Amino acid sequence: MTPSTTALLSRVTLGFAFALSLASAAHAEVVGDVDTAFKLIGPDHKIVVEAYDDPKVGGVTCYVSRAKTGGVSGALGFATDKAEASIACRQVGPVSFTGGPLPQREEVFSERLSILFKRLRVVRMVDTKRSALVYLTYSDLLIDGSPKNSITAVAIDRGTPIPVK
Repeated sequence: MTPSTTALLSRVTLGFAFALSLASAAHAEVVGDVDTAFKLIGPDHKIVVEAYDDPKVGGVTCYVSRAKTGGVSGALGFATDKAEASIACRQVGPVSFTGGPLPQREEVFSERLSILFKRLRVVRMVDTKRSALVYLTYSDLLIDGSPKNSITAVAIDRGTPIPVK
């Protein structure tokens, strides 16, 4: 291999490793689920509760509950889950800001809800006046989003300044 090929391969490998680290930082951990409707073939319809650790704010975890469609289409990944979710974010340890200054508004998690175009999103907003982090969850479609949303806030001790861009 030539030095330039080695350098290019090294950059691609580093980029891929960085992308994987970001993906794992915002990875959902299933806390549990409950069945809501029996399906004769395929898995039952469920409400799933997932935990997301904020990748830039250590000590803050968001819990999102959402409907998950069962049946054959749900098992094969073709079902479109409902655009309804609930969120509760809590301080679960000492708060630390690990990713540098936070933007005023930033998408911190995103998960696909259907095979085409529909996503569940969680956005963090910084309320510096009240020393709080506000988390909003909503779903969107490529053409028409959903007004259904849920919001929660985590109070940050005033002795811990929130670094904002």
